[in-house]
Amino acid sequence: MTLINTIIQGVLLGGLYALYAAGLSLIFGVMRLVNLAHGDFIVLAAYVILALSTAFFIPPFWAMLIALPFLFALGWALQRVILNRTVEENLLVPLLVTFGLQIIIQNGLLEAFTANSRRLSLGGIESASLTVGGISLGVMPLFTFAAAVAVIGGLSALFYMTALGRKLRATSDNRTYVQIVGINPHKVFAIAMGLAFIVIAIAAFFMGARSNFDPSQGPARLLFAFEAVVIGGLGSLWGTLAGGVILGVSQAIGAAIHPQYQILVGHIVFLLIILVRPRGLFPKQ
Repeated sequence: MTLINTIIQGVLLGGLYALYAAGLSLIFGVMRLVNLAHGDFIVLAAYVILALSTAFFIPPFWAMLIALPFLFALGWALQRVILNRTVEENLLVPLLVTFGLQIIIQNGLLEAFTANSRRLSLGGIESASLTVGGISLGVMPLFTFAAAVAVIGGLSALFYMTALGRKLRATSDNRTYVQIVGINPHKVFAIAMGLAFIVIAIAAFFMGARSNFDPSQGPARLLFAFEAVVIGGLGSLWGTLAGGVILGVSQAIGAAIHPQYQILVGHIVFLLIILVRPRGLFPKQ
């Protein structure tokens, strides 16, 4: 029973990691851009939700809904103004640009909010739980996993069942051909980044509701997201969910062995998987 409980808790934790990774997977799948500032954007979105909740005295969930269009616009503008200038270059240029954005965001948040840790308060739901077959399941972890499935399912439906999805996939396959038929790749990339920022906002809400956060938390969120994407396979959205679950279960088992081993065991499993399957378990690229 203890092992079953550990695995279930790890699966639920994997839902949070999948939310971290979904936006990163989307951007890499469409424009082959590795965004080193992805984790810091998650932290930034959490602070935006916190600021809106505090300023207008509304619950964080409603603050997140209000923030969604603004964060979409931020992602769209970031791609159109800055990152579109780098996507035609080699891999090093966007890495350097997003690394610079990472430093700017961290220092900006330190100036605006100090280094004190914050949290999105949701009241009694934070500690609420359900007991199923003798296993206690937290309500927030269940909501987090359900949100991860919904987000990845929604992105998959968008990609494979809509006209916008066809443009995204065609632009990802060959930018030259889509320009011949009148599609501007830079506009498509901007929409993709806006969609990624919507996913970032959802991930930020659940991150802030489940744990404390401060301006220095971005690199750790990026690391978990990157590992989930690589384990699942580059370009595979459902693989990203699988990668998050594998990482979460690994960490839960490591914590059950000894609390100090939680993160270490996750890294070891990640290393073993890429040694055996360098392209991940379910690669699309």
